[in-house]
Amino acid sequence: MNRGTQPPGARQRILVAEDDADVGRYVEVSLGVEGYDVHRADDGATAVAKAVEILPDLVVLDIGMPGLDGLAVCKELRRDPRTSAVPIIMLTARVQQADKMAGLNAGADDYVTKPFDPAELVARIQAALRRVRQLRDVSPLTGMPGNIVIFRQLDVLLAEGASFGLAHADLDNFKAFNDRYGFAAGDEVIKATARVLTDTLDGLSARPQFAGHVGGDDFIVVTAADDAEPFAAAAVAAFDHVIPAYYDDADRAQGGIDVHTRTGDVRRFPLMTLSLGVVLSSGHGFTSPAQVASVAAEMKNVAKAVPTSAWAVNRRTFDGPDGGA
Repeated sequence: MNRGTQPPGARQRILVAEDDADVGRYVEVSLGVEGYDVHRADDGATAVAKAVEILPDLVVLDIGMPGLDGLAVCKELRRDPRTSAVPIIMLTARVQQADKMAGLNAGADDYVTKPFDPAELVARIQAALRRVRQLRDVSPLTGMPGNIVIFRQLDVLLAEGASFGLAHADLDNFKAFNDRYGFAAGDEVIKATARVLTDTLDGLSARPQFAGHVGGDDFIVVTAADDAEPFAAAAVAAFDHVIPAYYDDADRAQGGIDVHTRTGDVRRFPLMTLSLGVVLSSGHGFTSPAQVASVAAEMKNVAKAVPTSAWAVNRRTFDGPDGGA
């Protein structure tokens, strides 16, 4: 069973690579007492193989192992995509700054100097695992909170009985842009959209205020109930103002991208637009974030039926900041 299939509440798995049997056993017992699932390796080659086999949550790695030493093991783990993101803490008896720097340059996240206090090792392990959890809760592209934090925020608001508005924002015609200009340009559009949404949110004064990146070109924004529609109007206007700059002159002049289909026909995809599905919490009896998200997704699909940037709330659609239906 790898980390992706661990059941809720499963113990975090730590691989200890240490050729000194006494030290290895000492670390194993110390971590086992703290509730970690500890696995051992007595040499570098075994450590690399076992890391790929069990996919640990963290590796404690002795730098001075014979044969394949800790530096070489660290580099091997960083090369392999299956273990490249696993935090690594080096154990070293070397006290020279150059030796410590060598470990960090090889890819280690931290180091503990022998002889060590087991309480210090545990504290450093906890800190490293905490950093990993925090990073997993954040979109690496936009730096915005991800799904876990979004649902946690909604849980709090629902438990408090707060009145709020939630907007599910999504780009239209993004795939055509990505295919035409490449994923790097697509990433820049995603980051620009994040800035539009967060800057628009910063212009509001009432609470709550929260913005998260669901993934891809989908975002969630939470506002005070009275601010939900003003936010949507301002976000649409701001997006429509900035997005043409991401197209070249020819595509911008003709208002979109021409794509040749498999049948040889040419299909034009308009410039990207922004669709928002807006939900107000009051009057719906929501009891879970999933319910709120479901209604927001429904409203977003209503907004997508409009050919321009638009938002939809409570089954009413608004075509841009000034129009309405």
